[in-house]
Amino acid sequence: MSTNIIDELLWRDAINQQTDAEGLRDYVENNKISLYCGVDPTGDSMHIGHLIPFMMLKRFQLLGHHPYILIGGATGTIGDPSGRTSERQLQSMEQVQHNVDCLTNQMKRLFFDEDNEQELTMVNNYDWTHDLTLLDFLRDYGKNFNINTMLAKDIVSSRLDTGISFTEFTYQILQSMDYLHLFRHHDVRLQIGGADQWGNITAGLDLIRKKEGAEAKAFGLTIPLMLKADGTKFGKTAGGAIWLDPEKTSPYEFYQFWLNQDDRDVVRYLKFFTFLTQEEIDDLAKKVETEPHKREAQKTLAREMTLFVHGKEALADALTITEALFSGDVKQLTAHQIEDGFKNMPNVTAKKEATNIVDWLVETAIEPSKRQAREDVENGAISINGDKVTDTSIEINPASAINETFMIVRKGKKNYTLVTFK
Repeated sequence: MSTNIIDELLWRDAINQQTDAEGLRDYVENNKISLYCGVDPTGDSMHIGHLIPFMMLKRFQLLGHHPYILIGGATGTIGDPSGRTSERQLQSMEQVQHNVDCLTNQMKRLFFDEDNEQELTMVNNYDWTHDLTLLDFLRDYGKNFNINTMLAKDIVSSRLDTGISFTEFTYQILQSMDYLHLFRHHDVRLQIGGADQWGNITAGLDLIRKKEGAEAKAFGLTIPLMLKADGTKFGKTAGGAIWLDPEKTSPYEFYQFWLNQDDRDVVRYLKFFTFLTQEEIDDLAKKVETEPHKREAQKTLAREMTLFVHGKEALADALTITEALFSGDVKQLTAHQIEDGFKNMPNVTAKKEATNIVDWLVETAIEPSKRQAREDVENGAISINGDKVTDTSIEINPASAINETFMIVRKGKKNYTLVTFK
């Protein structure tokens, strides 16, 4: 693979649009480029959809370029209109600052590596906008934006039928100011973002050239919209978004999300989200074709992504839970691993008293009737904490629960229920 980052991004199908493809290729061929990508603190965690352009930023970092991560402490108080059909609910300044702090910590975990000294700078656009007066904003920046041009941008034109406030209308001016500031003060010459950011990125380039001269070397690049093979949006599940915050989406759930990807999508995701080489990905692509039942590509994708986002210990936990649930050997799971692994499985509570197993299975609604409960126990279809139970006369004793709290019931091969004693 060529060391030119553009060749790598093209092979990975990671480029949607470029403002000057030839100029950018030549620039990164002969220079280490400073570039940036931004995220607004609309919540206290990113989800994997947010992660897409930042994976590209990481690739630049690994090849020695200098990424800037912009946390939008200012723009987050306004709200980006792109991809929305209605006005965003404004947050308090206290909530925005809380979100800024959370996202900053997430970015540090992803991009700061104690084992190397690759360059990275984090900035907050609140720092260069909070003292700006309204008159200065209008004279120094507003005068450089043509209303007709702004209305023609997709991010605005898509909202004209339903309406857009002046606040959200001016968002592209604020993002353009960010690029100009970073160009002037940090020599940032490339902005990258999702496909929906094309209008904002080109507006920033227009402002740079009006302020700094038509020959100013600055570039824009967008990432393709990520869709699954079935045409639905990537990153969404029946349970909602897949968050990077382990409290919102546990590392086990995160691992399982990647493990369950369709054969039609997995090679594309390996290219896009992992740092594996072309040879390694080509080898996995062949296995998808010849040995799809082994799901080697999905397992590799799940391992690489969980390691990148959550680290070695969380990956080890996810692998332990996955193996335990597959084999049925759940006795070695810790209470924390049980809580993670069974978060989205059937959960019931039971009284802390010894009860005959047949009665207990009915009381916990694991079985619909005593007759069915007896039949399943006698046929060996019921396991308690990994041990098969065939005697209908035994009692379930809370004292034998894992951590004196949990009892894991498996009915058949795949139907798990977590019983919590309270």
